[in-house]
Amino acid sequence: MFDLHLTAEQLEFRETVRDFVEREIKPIALHPDRLEPFEKPLLTDILDKASQMGLRTLALSEEAGGAGADSLTSCIVLEELAAGDVDVATALGQTSLLGHLLFDQAMTPEQRKRLLPDFIGDDHYHLALAGRDPDTLAGWSYHRPLAAEPGAEPSAVRQGNEWVINGAVSFVANAPIAKLIAVEVRTDPKKTGLNGVSTLLVPRNAPGLGVREPVKAFAASGQLIRWHHGTGAEVVFKDCRVPADHLLGKEGQSPFAGGGRARRGASQRAAINIGIGRAAHEAAIDYAKLRRQGGRNIIEHQAIGTKLADIAIKLEVARTMVWKAAWAADHPEAVADRSVSALPLETIARVFTSEVIHEVTEAAAECFGAMGVMRDMPLQKYVHDALVFLHSEESNSAAKLRIAEAVAGYRRPLAA
Repeated sequence: MFDLHLTAEQLEFRETVRDFVEREIKPIALHPDRLEPFEKPLLTDILDKASQMGLRTLALSEEAGGAGADSLTSCIVLEELAAGDVDVATALGQTSLLGHLLFDQAMTPEQRKRLLPDFIGDDHYHLALAGRDPDTLAGWSYHRPLAAEPGAEPSAVRQGNEWVINGAVSFVANAPIAKLIAVEVRTDPKKTGLNGVSTLLVPRNAPGLGVREPVKAFAASGQLIRWHHGTGAEVVFKDCRVPADHLLGKEGQSPFAGGGRARRGASQRAAINIGIGRAAHEAAIDYAKLRRQGGRNIIEHQAIGTKLADIAIKLEVARTMVWKAAWAADHPEAVADRSVSALPLETIARVFTSEVIHEVTEAAAECFGAMGVMRDMPLQKYVHDALVFLHSEESNSAAKLRIAEAVAGYRRPLAA
């Protein structure tokens, strides 16, 4: 049954990470000198410390050397990390999720034996996936088959005992820090969609692999605008060669085509977003207890108290939705016996959370008055971080169409 009574292990994870955030992350991430610039480099030293705590291998099974955390536990940990720094949480969440999917589910025993020791033994070893969400191949056509965009993936050709890869992926999360990249490549040009797409394991030092900085976005004022969380870059393949045994799964059948990665990833990104909202709320509460106006602290003013209460309500509802979606991802039997709705709960959680956390951060900033927009204060960062979640992924309009199709019981025909 769905139980909100956390286990002793989950509580220990939460308290340990929360203490780490307070001691190690916040003093650096919220320093005025770091808040002032628009460009905020990834805190690699903090990333390494978090890896040493086992957070990089959080979801990897215990048999493989990880903590074996389920989706709910991962969401709890990532919310805590994001309350300190959203980029650290995003990078670790990506590696943790891919570590479980690759080493526990997709690799052959021979691949695992060859690659797992380096992943476990190296705190700097991160993972990336150069691929596409199967639900967002070309936007979303309501009650229509998806029209796949041709030529979007790199292509690969088998030459003897090697695969030769050519092409590029414009933005790959974790690419600048990844030592192993799982790349979705088209190996059968006659097929469309995810049919004919294979996945190859490409080490960072593979000949012909290049990692470039992504194109930067600038505002009309000339200021740099961050449009993603974590770290990422363009990955380019020019006659990149990898051994034939680096094929993941079967040729022409990507192991990520089923959408399991997208479901777990959506819940975890929503949990990271909640961490942003919670950090903004906590900052507003602390400020409201200190700021005096009219002879008393402003938290005693009805308008501020009501605003803080509204934020608390929204955070609690969003967290409950995310936890339910995360739990359901690990318990498909609950959907099968109709204990839990068959609607795409992870999509519902992501859409609701992205909209609510945007409202939460703006309301928290309003508690600071004019100080809420100052560059050396954290509230402007929280508002921007929430806006990135609202706009950087699949649009909420398209996501709501997927929910609407589920409500109607529409089943999309398989691509030929």
